[in-house]
Amino acid sequence: MPRIAVIEDDPTTSEQLAGWIRTARPELVVDQWLDRDSAEAALHRERYELVVLDIELGRERNAGVALINEINKQGLGTPVLVVSAMPAAIYRSIMKALDAWDYLQKTTFDEAEFVETFLDILRTARGREPAPKLAAARPDPDTTLLLDPLKQRTPMWRGQRVNLPLTAQRILATLHARTGEVVSYEELFDVVKSGRNRDNVRKHVATIRDAFRDVDPAFDGIENIPMRGFRWSGG
Repeated sequence: MPRIAVIEDDPTTSEQLAGWIRTARPELVVDQWLDRDSAEAALHRERYELVVLDIELGRERNAGVALINEINKQGLGTPVLVVSAMPAAIYRSIMKALDAWDYLQKTTFDEAEFVETFLDILRTARGREPAPKLAAARPDPDTTLLLDPLKQRTPMWRGQRVNLPLTAQRILATLHARTGEVVSYEELFDVVKSGRNRDNVRKHVATIRDAFRDVDPAFDGIENIPMRGFRWSGG
């Protein structure tokens, strides 16, 4: 049966997260681990569809980082959702750079947001297609945005990976699919799913711009259309 790992040293939080997962998807087997050693042994022993983990485990401040590195070494593409008390503004980009799929900051989300994020990652992971062994033709990475919503090591811009959370990836994919057209706030509400208001959409777009400018300081490919929405013109 499909297995999920919850790696969290606080028993109450562990039970809460595991309970939300079991309620949302009763068919999943949820294994709970409270420390790095037992979690690491399980990661080598079991094949997990998704791992939910904290950064700090007991006295090990960066135990979660070590576990993400272990998962990456396996080369299985196991998705990781980080749930931590560390400030999201600082740690989200760090965790994405380590190939974590998304980041939720404790005390700032509720059951609905956790479940939506969890299920979104699960659906995306299950929908991935194996990469072809040989690519017959590839777009020029210096002039084109390489974007595949089903894969996590994308998008690529000017040959470099742009680290974005899933919601921002969905917004980017929507804008890119309609290059040159204005995508209204109302249309983007369907992509955001939760927090359906203009301020929230603007925050996600700001996240996208910042991520692109990390790899390309001159990036200016998303136009703000006052009172209407946004338009992709970046390539």
